[in-house]
Amino acid sequence: MSRALLRVRVLAAVAAMAAAVLSPLRAETLIVGPQPPELTLGEALAKAVDGDTIALMPGTYQGQHGVVTQQRLTIRALAERPVLQGKGPLAERKAILVVRGGDVAVENLEFRGARADDANGAGIRHESGRLTVRDSLFLDNEVGILTGNDEKAELVVEDSEFGLAPRDVGGLHHLLYVGRIARFSLRGSRFYTGFEGHLIKSRARENRIHYNLIYDGEDGQASYEIDLPNGGLAWIVGNVIGQSSKGQNPVMVAYGSEGKRWPQNGLYMAHNTMVGNPWPPSWFVRVFADRLPPETEVKLINNVTLGLGLLSPFTKGEFRDNVWAMRRRAVNSIYTLDFGLTQASGWRGSAQPAGQGGGKSLQPTAQFRLPRGTQAIQPPAAWSPGAVQ
Repeated sequence: MSRALLRVRVLAAVAAMAAAVLSPLRAETLIVGPQPPELTLGEALAKAVDGDTIALMPGTYQGQHGVVTQQRLTIRALAERPVLQGKGPLAERKAILVVRGGDVAVENLEFRGARADDANGAGIRHESGRLTVRDSLFLDNEVGILTGNDEKAELVVEDSEFGLAPRDVGGLHHLLYVGRIARFSLRGSRFYTGFEGHLIKSRARENRIHYNLIYDGEDGQASYEIDLPNGGLAWIVGNVIGQSSKGQNPVMVAYGSEGKRWPQNGLYMAHNTMVGNPWPPSWFVRVFADRLPPETEVKLINNVTLGLGLLSPFTKGEFRDNVWAMRRRAVNSIYTLDFGLTQASGWRGSAQPAGQGGGKSLQPTAQFRLPRGTQAIQPPAAWSPGAVQ
């Protein structure tokens, strides 16, 4: 290599390093408002560059929407949570916010009332990259969050709320619908009042569903509470999962109903509290083993089932220390959403450690905390079954 060429390459490397160091220093915060003369959300998205933050002032944003294409971007509330109202045409006729970025964070926003011509109007349509959603609300949307099928994409949802599905007969509006992406993580979030569709549906290769309140409530009419139709790897730990008496399907957690999509498959459920109905009986977990590879591993450990029902009968796997009772005698109050075991239940401190499943610990390290979020727990002297220690 000639000295001249070497010098050019060294200078190019130095320039690239300098750009990487200076990039955060050049990052800007663009302030968006619900009324002129402030920037609109669409204008801010057109102006923002990688590394910027878009901060929304309090208020209701009627019909403001946009598309994210930046590789790094944060969209958050400036102070009090603003409401993005899906009035009129949506971004690309899909969603209030369409995300096709690299690493995007959405924090402390409310998405409400999204409607589209195809009945799939979403609060957020996530099409590629990594999207992290924190402390946000998705209410009265045809779909709260809807992803595409990019098998490299990732979705992380934390401390958020999904509810109030539109009452459209035959609409099948899922509160959260994850397509064939690489990884889906859900933590500390609440789901309620579905209608005909599922509360959570995911076709992801890996699913981590931890410490959530997935409880349809008395006004809900959802189908499945959790649907994993293509199998994959699923860790479901420390959740409260409950049906409405008006629910559309007796199954609460469905795994593999449409057959396998991924080379690795396994269902690992531990320390969940599943609340069924007094009548008719519930199907707490249904594994469609005939549609999955024979080597699919299933572990159900230290779960509590309340009400009459089935816990994946005839499924091969490790079923250990799962307990059952009529719901009114086992938990403090389903009406105040206090699902901690009563002293009279006799189960407190009765469980053995859950161990591992799929190479990961099944022992909870936190539990759901109202209205959204989690609180850390220390390992007790003796574990209790269910989601609340």
